[in-house]
This record gives sequence, structure tokens and C-alpha cells, in this order.
Amino acid sequence: MALNTTFKAIADPVRRQILEELRQDRQSAGEIAAHFKLSHATVSYHLKLLKEAGLVTVTKEKNYLYYELNASVFEEMLTWLYRFSPKQGDE
Repeated sequence: MALNTTFKAIADPVRRQILEELRQDRQSAGEIAAHFKLSHATVSYHLKLLKEAGLVTVTKEKNYLYYELNASVFEEMLTWLYRFSPKQGDE
């Protein structure tokens, strides 16, 4: 996992909101764009960065691309972050 890419991707509030939207279910780019007052090109840019970071996966069905969360990357992030929590007895 490329932590720098992942953390850079989630640093942007729009991308975090896109991830929140995808928590419910997979969505097409158009469905995601409908939640924002942004151009479709801007939403596509954010989706591209989330995909490059591995935070979302893309499935093509007919003429649509569907985006959904990639939970394994979040698990890897949590595992890495957990290393910095106090160990039992260290508190």
C-alpha cells in the first residue's frame, strides 16, 4: 500500500464525501456527481485519484462505470495506524 498516495487522496474534503456516499452502495459517476455542485469533469478527477489510491474499485456494466469502496485499503490503513496506539500497560 502506498500510504502517501492514500493519505493524499483522503486529505481532500470532496473525496472524503465521495467515500461517504459510497459507503451505502456502489454508484455510477453520474450518481456521485449529483451529490455535488461540481462539474462532471471535476468529479471524474476526484474519482480518478481515489481509484489510483486504491480506495475505490471500478466495474463496467454496459455503458456505465460503477464505483465502490475497496475495504481492504481501509483495513491496511487501520492496521498501520494501530501501531501508534498505546499498548496495554503503557498507559
